[in-house]
Amino acid sequence: MSIEQVPPKHYPKVDFGRRGMASGIDFLCVSVVSSLLGSSQLGVQIVQILVFAIAWVILRVVVPYNNQGQSLGRYAFDIKVLEIERGRVPDLQSLLKREGIVGLGALLVSIALSNIIRNPTAILLFIPLAIDCGAALSDTQLRQALHDRYAKTMIISSRRGYSLDIKIKRLVEKTRRNMR
Repeated sequence: MSIEQVPPKHYPKVDFGRRGMASGIDFLCVSVVSSLLGSSQLGVQIVQILVFAIAWVILRVVVPYNNQGQSLGRYAFDIKVLEIERGRVPDLQSLLKREGIVGLGALLVSIALSNIIRNPTAILLFIPLAIDCGAALSDTQLRQALHDRYAKTMIISSRRGYSLDIKIKRLVEKTRRNMR
């Protein structure tokens, strides 16, 4: 008796630009909160790291769990996260696995950005997140990053959202027409 893998349902793929911008909005929100609540001393601050981790879990785990798989950034760009096998919003454990990996990479990027002027080698802290998310470039079928493969999740397009990317494109197009 052999076990055959059932291919997942066909879902609309999300391009990497939209995924990056959605993650960037979430990262920006969490970074602003952690920088406002942390101290302004030099170096890495434990309080800032703790606030960053708590805000990341709230924004990227609790909110999507209660909001059909969409965080603030994913809602802005009509994206949601689903489990591969069931095609539903992942449970809390899967979201915690997934966002624990991404959150660690995002935390390292935040530390790098706050220390890059004093220590240019801090740019090396971008490498873990780049490796994790860069794996999605080689996956042509599901476009899964390493954190998606580990948590058995995928990112898909959604009909529900704000369509910020489309609204920005329209605004730029309208501005170009008016400048002519």
